[in-house]
Amino acid sequence: MSKLIILHMLNSEPILGEIDELPAPTDNIITVHNPRHIDGKDINYIQEQVTTVIWPIEKINFIEIMPGEEEEEDIIGFVRE
Repeated sequence: MSKLIILHMLNSEPILGEIDELPAPTDNIITVHNPRHIDGKDINYIQEQVTTVIWPIEKINFIEIMPGEEEEEDIIGFVRE
């Protein structure tokens, strides 16, 4: 099952994409499927036909992991009665 993530690249805009599994601490690269800007627009330095990109971990500041559908059901927010 793929996970939706936001990659915060060094000196660049954040990138939204999907990964098959989280990178291990020993990994040097991350493979991202369907990369795009957060607003859904294409990334100008990636060709339109490209669906998978491999980035070196050293170019990434941090990664946000978006909650999936099954995880959202477990989240309980503040409830006022």
